[in-house]
Amino acid sequence: MNLRIFSLLLLLLSTAFSTGCGVYSFTGASISPDVKTISIQQFYNNAPLGPSNMSALFTETIKDYFQQNTSLELVENNGDLQIDGYISNYTITPVAATSGGDGQADFSALSRITITVSASYINVNDPTFDFDKTFSFFRDFDNNTANLASEEEGFVQEIFDQIVLDIFNASVANW
Repeated sequence: MNLRIFSLLLLLLSTAFSTGCGVYSFTGASISPDVKTISIQQFYNNAPLGPSNMSALFTETIKDYFQQNTSLELVENNGDLQIDGYISNYTITPVAATSGGDGQADFSALSRITITVSASYINVNDPTFDFDKTFSFFRDFDNNTANLASEEEGFVQEIFDQIVLDIFNASVANW
């Protein structure tokens, strides 16, 4: 009989510890249990260069990430958490030059795409977590092996994935 009571007690304790208070998740998000909704506004493209679909691509990427990694309901406006911002810069810069040889012009063998996003975060329930920050990331590519015209969208998506992760960590993971 003692073994049965011990097993029941162990089951109850393990259930209590595994459910906890609902503040932490396996994704690293530490969201208060009273936060139920998030609103993510359209991120507009204010960058002078870059693909024309960056605004839609970034907005959908950040919405998808929050929906997949939190239990928050995505609402149009006035969420418990609110995120908005804009793509502020897109640059392609040479990283490594190479000689053209035999009187040829020098050229860039390696180039870098850098994208900067300005984001605002508002936590309606706890304004101490609010921020206005700039997030930036880059992707290097070899001009000799990569065709920018055909691979640019993939490079931009890689950069956006990292920037979204940084925004997620700064907002709900509190890193």
